[in-house]
Amino acid sequence: MNIISKTILKNGENLILRQPTSEDAKDMIEYLNIVGGESNNLLFGEGEFNLTVEQEISHIENISKNPNILMIIGLIDNKIVSIAQISSFGRKRISHNSEIAISVKKEYWNIGIGRFVMDSLINFAKNHNTIKNISLGVKASNHNAIKLYEKCGFQKVGIHKDFFNINGEFDDEIIMDLYI
Repeated sequence: MNIISKTILKNGENLILRQPTSEDAKDMIEYLNIVGGESNNLLFGEGEFNLTVEQEISHIENISKNPNILMIIGLIDNKIVSIAQISSFGRKRISHNSEIAISVKKEYWNIGIGRFVMDSLINFAKNHNTIKNISLGVKASNHNAIKLYEKCGFQKVGIHKDFFNINGEFDDEIIMDLYI
């Protein structure tokens, strides 16, 4: 088990961040299908994460071999409460750029998981000598996430108009960057 870091959260529970292994694949799929239905802030809804366990195992194994990608899972009592990833692009001309994706199970919102995970991903980028920029996209109506990202140093740099379509309701995507 490759533990990245540990912390005690605002509610007193212990959070462990580590890289996933193939044994986590089934639980990761279950987690992603649950969080997809807990809010409208992700790119997929409940039950829309349609990888098989074998496909997820292959994905985990491929990512673990790529030095330009870090995927982490957050665990409380051996239960997945967060999945996040930072990925750099493979093409030489844009390899200094990376993207972040993060999710936290709703029952664990507002206790410090999002900030701790973001700090871990940002530290990976800072220690990865080639990364200079981190980008992310966030729903314009997701004010809590925007506040978190701004606290982490991200700046709003653009908008994708009507990027999200949730049950016929459109929302913009705000593009945010952190320059290391």
